[in-house]
Amino acid sequence: MSDDFPEKTCSIDRLVTHPKLVAATLDGSKTQQRRAGVYGYPGETFSLEGTDFEITGLRTERWGDITEEDAQREGYPNLEMYRAVIERMHQGMDWDQNQPVWVHDFAKVAVE
Repeated sequence: MSDDFPEKTCSIDRLVTHPKLVAATLDGSKTQQRRAGVYGYPGETFSLEGTDFEITGLRTERWGDITEEDAQREGYPNLEMYRAVIERMHQGMDWDQNQPVWVHDFAKVAVE
């Protein structure tokens, strides 16, 4: 566990799992993942289909803080579609603007 962050709520290999989001991560269009808890710490790595990624940042923000640009970093064309997919995936979820979420930023690990 990192001294600056709480204990993980799930393992890093569960950070990006949906096939469309895995594909978006592999093609570089997805560079963020919001979760209700911490799945990985900065400097930690995970693999998708043989490609390694590193967590480059971790911060908490509110659902209401997400921008159009953030939705695109999540792998969606716009905020409206991102929100619709999240609500469809989490039936009955109330989109509480003040609900805290953990934003995991990541990037492909450079192959040397």
